[in-house]
Amino acid sequence: MIVITLSKTPSALRGNLTRWCQEIQTGVYVGEVSARIRDKLWERVVANIGNGEATLVYNTNTEQGYAFRTTRSSRRVIDLDGMLFIKHVFNDKTIAHGFSNAAKFHKAKVAERIKASSAFKTFTKFVAVDLETTGLDPNNDQILSIGAVKDDGTEFYRLINQKVDIPEQITELTGITAELLNKKGIQLIDALRQLKTFIGDLPLVGYNFRFDNAFLEKELHQCGMEGLKNRKKDLLPVIKRKDKFLDNYKLKTVLSKYGIENKNIHNALSDARATKELASKLIKKHALVI
Repeated sequence: MIVITLSKTPSALRGNLTRWCQEIQTGVYVGEVSARIRDKLWERVVANIGNGEATLVYNTNTEQGYAFRTTRSSRRVIDLDGMLFIKHVFNDKTIAHGFSNAAKFHKAKVAERIKASSAFKTFTKFVAVDLETTGLDPNNDQILSIGAVKDDGTEFYRLINQKVDIPEQITELTGITAELLNKKGIQLIDALRQLKTFIGDLPLVGYNFRFDNAFLEKELHQCGMEGLKNRKKDLLPVIKRKDKFLDNYKLKTVLSKYGIENKNIHNALSDARATKELASKLIKKHALVI
C-alpha cells in the first residue's frame, strides 16, 4: 500500500493521481500498486509538482515495515542502520530561487517566448478554421461544411452540396442532412474559392488541424486549385505540451479547461469560434506565437 500527500500542487497532477489512488481526504491519496508503478508515480509527482510539496509512504520488507520520501525543503530523510527518520532542517539563509542552471534555462526560454510574442504582436491576425466531414479518411470521405473565423470576429460558413450518402452517426453529431445540403449547400469549388478569398494570406489555426488541412488540400487538388500556402498552426500539440495531465485532449475537454463555451459542438462555425477563442487565450499566455 502507498500513501501520498500533496499540498499546493497543480490540479492536473491531483487529477492524474486519482487514476491510481483514492483521495480519502483533500491532498491524501491511498492506493495499492506495484513497486514499479509506485516509483513511476513518484517520478511524475516530482516532475510536475510545481511550487508544491509531496510526501510518499509505502510498505517495505524491512524491520521498520515502511519507508518514505518527501520533497519538503524543511525535512530530510536520513537512514540510520536501515531505519528511516525525518530530520528537521533549519536554515536561516534565504536562497534565491532560480539559482540552478535548469532554472536559468527555463527563465531564458520563458523570456525568449515572451520576447517572440511581443515581436510578433503586430502579426497576430489569424483565421481559425474547422470542417465537418462524412468521415475520418481524407482519401475516401468528403467535406460537408466549412467554418472560419478571423481574430477580429469576422465569420465565414458554407454548407457543401455534396452528392454523397451521409452516415447516420455523422448526421446525429452535426445535424447535417442530405436535404439540408440540397437546400442550402453550394458547390465545393465555389466554397473553396470563397474560403481562399476570405483567408487571404493570413495564418491559419485549428485544433487537430492536420486532419482539416488534409481534407482541404485533397479537395483543392481535385478541383484543380493551388494548395494553401498560408502559415499553419495546430493547437493540439501546443495544448499537449502545456497541459500534460488533462483527462483527454478532445476539443470539448480543452475548452472546458480554458473556460470557453461552445454552444453548438460539431458545427464547423461554432467550433471555429471556440478555436479562435482558444488561440487568443494561448497567445495572451505566451504559449502560442502565430
